[in-house]
Amino acid sequence: MTVVPLAEIFSYWLTGGRIDIGFLGGAQIDRFANLNTTVIGDYRQPSVRLPGAGGAPEIATSAKEVLITLRQNKRAFVEKVDFVSSAGHLEGGDARKKMGLPGQGPTAVITDLGILTPDPVTKELTLSSIHPGVAVEQAVESTGWPLKVSQKLALTEAPSAEELRVLRDLNERTARAQCVSADCQL
Repeated sequence: MTVVPLAEIFSYWLTGGRIDIGFLGGAQIDRFANLNTTVIGDYRQPSVRLPGAGGAPEIATSAKEVLITLRQNKRAFVEKVDFVSSAGHLEGGDARKKMGLPGQGPTAVITDLGILTPDPVTKELTLSSIHPGVAVEQAVESTGWPLKVSQKLALTEAPSAEELRVLRDLNERTARAQCVSADCQL
């Protein structure tokens, strides 16, 4: 185990191109996977002020690949985010490249309904996999823009027994590590 100062994480590891995969979430996401974690509404007079970006902009721009997890609903999946806290594919196409952003950006948005991946050319998010028991119409209706559906739409594979075992073990170890008070019971 190692403890690394935050400044080193950003200056050496992340912006140095040494992080392969970054994981992000947000309050809003748009069709090009731009994320908002700052404000809902006008920046000067927001209806909601959110926690902010933290290190997410650096992860979004510098990690070699970014995976986003988010519940899919019209409140979160909006036509245009109210504020771009973390760059996805900006306006689409080769916008990231033109801005000189080193990472490839979001490669998948994993939701409770399916998996969206950017179109190779336009970079617009496309429903590429649907989870078992979810109708395509449900995913489309839960999105604030006309969601494109892949002609090769896949059914998301269920996790293997080993993957479930690893995840459950991680969940249990995390809960134990966070249970520090005498009255904490698992």
